Amino acid sequence: MSIDISVTQDLAACFALRHEVFVVEQGVPIEEEQDALDESATHLLAVDNGTPVGAARMLFQQDLAKVGRVCVVKPARGTGLGADIIRAAVAIAAETPGITKVKLGAQTHALGFYEKLGFEAFGPVYLDAGIDHQDMVLELK
Repeated sequence: MSIDISVTQDLAACFALRHEVFVVEQGVPIEEEQDALDESATHLLAVDNGTPVGAARMLFQQDLAKVGRVCVVKPARGTGLGADIIRAAVAIAAETPGITKVKLGAQTHALGFYEKLGFEAFGPVYLDAGIDHQDMVLELK
């Protein structure tokens, strides 16, 4: 694998990956997967030798960077790509003036994954698109 993770304007590639993972695999209603926030978000795309394999989006509000819509296609899972996407998002947040923390809503089965990357769960478990989630935060140093 020769992966490049970078900010992208190729929303079609991001949306195609998100559709495959969230709508097709996880059963998220298509009308909930894309929203108006996509227009103002910073989008990350992971590409392996020209083929899109993962994506995420970031929203910046006051001192907070919110990471969401993190997805990796099945053949690239278990390779560390998901962690690399999160590290790339955290690095962008850390370089953004005024941002002091990174927040995300994790599917509960992925809490351990995010904890290994330094995130801490807080608040109650809630349903998002019919899937249990819990908020997590990482304080930037």
